[in-house]
Formats: sequence, structure tokens, C-alpha cells
Amino acid sequence: MTMKASENYFDIDDILASNERIPCRVELPIYRLGYLDSSHESEHLLPGTKIEFPYWLGRAVCSRRRHIVRVDLPKQYREGYREILSADATVVDLHKLGPYYYSFGTKLLHFEHVASADIAKSMVKTFQTRFRKIMDSSQNAYNEDTSKLTEKLDEAERSLFRSGQFGLHDFQRWETRKTEKLTTSNMVRNHQKRKRNVMDSNVD
Repeated sequence: MTMKASENYFDIDDILASNERIPCRVELPIYRLGYLDSSHESEHLLPGTKIEFPYWLGRAVCSRRRHIVRVDLPKQYREGYREILSADATVVDLHKLGPYYYSFGTKLLHFEHVASADIAKSMVKTFQTRFRKIMDSSQNAYNEDTSKLTEKLDEAERSLFRSGQFGLHDFQRWETRKTEKLTTSNMVRNHQKRKRNVMDSNVD
């Protein structure tokens, strides 16, 4: 299974996910950027230096013909955490692991890490496992404080929960006859008016 990250420069969630940090190891000297590593006084970033870059920068320096840095997996996508999610994903605080867990994880697949296929499978299985609980919770919390229900969800799951809530509220309004009555659209009314005018002119 392969997954590719899509980027949307007008999507604030995508922008925030792209700003998540990834652990990197410098493999070629990066001159005059030593200030990025506050733990060293060197003017340059030297080979062997461990540093965290935001995803967008890490991808930029890895996309060159000669890799300037080597990107490592953030801990929440490593084997140990994948095993925890595989055991029972429904109890994991995914928001604590990363507010954009799925979106950021999908972006990491750009680096073609040896564990990329396992990460993709883990994310799909995690989402499938949590999906039913999220939707069940969204459909059984009418006019209630849902903060406790959503605090462990990542942003994509929270959006899904809100969609379920909107659907529930619309259904409740329909069931209690609080929805607006169906009315004839302006287009249909204008068509009927023109039709009557034509008929009236034919009669005359």
C-alpha cells in the first residue's frame, strides 16, 4: 500500500501540519546556519549534528541530489508506538501524539523511509479502528459538553466528529419539525409567472 501526501497552500490545517518538527542528522556542512542549533556555538551546522527542522524545511534539504541531512522518524511513528496503536487504538490520546497525526504522518511518506509502508498501514488501521467510536460518540451527545469526547482526537478526527454532530442536530430539528418549511424556489416561481403570462397573452 502506498500513500502520497497532497499539499494545499490555502488550507490552514495543511500549513500547520507542515510546520510539525522532524528529527534530522546533518550529513553535509550547512554554512552560516549554526545559530539554528542553540546547543552549539559553531557558526556552521557540521556533519553529525542532531537537530529538529520543521517538515517543510526538512523536505527541502532532502529533495536535493545530495542529501544535506538525514531525516529520522518522529517517535510517535516508530515501531513501539505502532504496536501500541495496533493493540487498542481507541484508548490512545492521538492529539497528544500530534494534533495532525494523520496529515503529518502522510507527509512523512515523502522521505521513503524503510518503515513507510508499515506507517501507512498503521495509520489506516488506526483510523478504521477509531472511526466507529468517533461517529457513535458524535451521535449520542446531543446538547452536551463534548470537550471530553474530543480531547484525545487529532484534528481530522475532530472535524469528523463535528460533521457527525451537525448531522445529528439537523436530524433532531427535522424530527421535532423545527426545520424551515419547504418553499418554492425563486427560479420555479419566475418560471411559473412567465408561463402564466404566456397563457394569458394567448387567451387575449
